[in-house]
Amino acid sequence: MYAEERQQVILDRARAKGRVDVAALAEEFAVTTETIRRDLTALERHGVLRRVHGGAIPVERLGFEPAIATREGVMTAEKERIAKAALALLPDEGTILLDAGTTTAKMADLLPLDRELTVVTHSVNIALMLTSRPNLTVMLVGGRLRSRTLATVDAWALQALKDSFVEVAFIATNGLSSERGLTTPDPAEAMVKRAAIGAARRCVLLADHTKIGNDHFARFADLGDIETLITDSGTDSAVAEELRAAGPRVVIV
Repeated sequence: MYAEERQQVILDRARAKGRVDVAALAEEFAVTTETIRRDLTALERHGVLRRVHGGAIPVERLGFEPAIATREGVMTAEKERIAKAALALLPDEGTILLDAGTTTAKMADLLPLDRELTVVTHSVNIALMLTSRPNLTVMLVGGRLRSRTLATVDAWALQALKDSFVEVAFIATNGLSSERGLTTPDPAEAMVKRAAIGAARRCVLLADHTKIGNDHFARFADLGDIETLITDSGTDSAVAEELRAAGPRVVIV
């Protein structure tokens, strides 16, 4: 097995189990512990694992927000499939909201050129991505800019969303579970996400399977607030049924 193949298996194992152990991996792959440590270091440099004593933990399991540049390189194929599936839920015309997030940014990049839409967003990078599209009117929500997520938050953002109405809000999350609903590490971002959901006729959640089962500090919605959850095929079927029972239609791509 090549090092790159072994590292992909290690990453998949960490995401499935929540952590990996150096000694156990060395025994499984019949290599030295030094080889496994080099693998973990390489994966940490790619921003997908965080080294801990004796092993590593996937960044999705940690209680902090990875920077946006790090998150953009994680689960890219899954995010692409989720974003493409979300296009089917666009209205023919009117106003949509794109929440700040790397999966919603993928969706922004895929918005069709033949549809007149107004796009409300508090994500600076999404707004910049869409400025050259002649068929789109972009409404950038103002407020304090968080450098980690490039999202605007606080009173200005909340007031703008309070006075807005959109047909569909496409929402991102750091974590979701049937017990805790939708959660994110930062309370200011949670407030804006809550306001975005309140401004929409219906809400669509875009979340890859690594977000499912994770609970973060600030809760911003119940699963019952979401009409449709679009996730990827890495989601366990039993977990998907639990989520359906909590309210949303679950689409797996």
